[in-house]
Amino acid sequence: MNHTNSKEESQRKAKPVAPKVKELIGATKSVILATVDAEGNPNSSYAPFVQVENTFYILVSFMAKHTKNLADGRNASVMFIEDESATKQIYARERLTLEASTSQIERDSEVWNTVVNNLKETHGKVVDVISEMKDFILIALQPVKGSYVNGFGSAYFVDENLEIIEHRNDANHQSK
Repeated sequence: MNHTNSKEESQRKAKPVAPKVKELIGATKSVILATVDAEGNPNSSYAPFVQVENTFYILVSFMAKHTKNLADGRNASVMFIEDESATKQIYARERLTLEASTSQIERDSEVWNTVVNNLKETHGKVVDVISEMKDFILIALQPVKGSYVNGFGSAYFVDENLEIIEHRNDANHQSK
């Protein structure tokens, strides 16, 4: 039996799993952040979030490196990912990765008040405390484009509205 042919055949037969972008976001309480500073040095972190329409909001402190990067209006990469303990295959964890533009929301504006109330409803009374601290700012993460993966051979391009654009083909997958 030719092992290579068998592997290639199984890859061709792999059927994409129906995308569940909104369900993944709904099952996630925090977002993983990737930012860069003015010198191009990368930084990764996370923050609890709320979603209002297609925008994600995070309340973050200037004590963290990523906050200055976000406050300076640099784009970020954000990722929502399936919990490791819930995955059947560690190499194929369900995940949504988005390129996002960033903007700081003015303290005590209508958007600030609405989002902070949503954060409190979602994440508890701690939001009352940290939202009053002057080093905490509210950042909007507006999706630009991204990708959604929910298994081997099941990857999709996503638009700014978090809608699936198209299934990625497997042209880049190669066997030895």
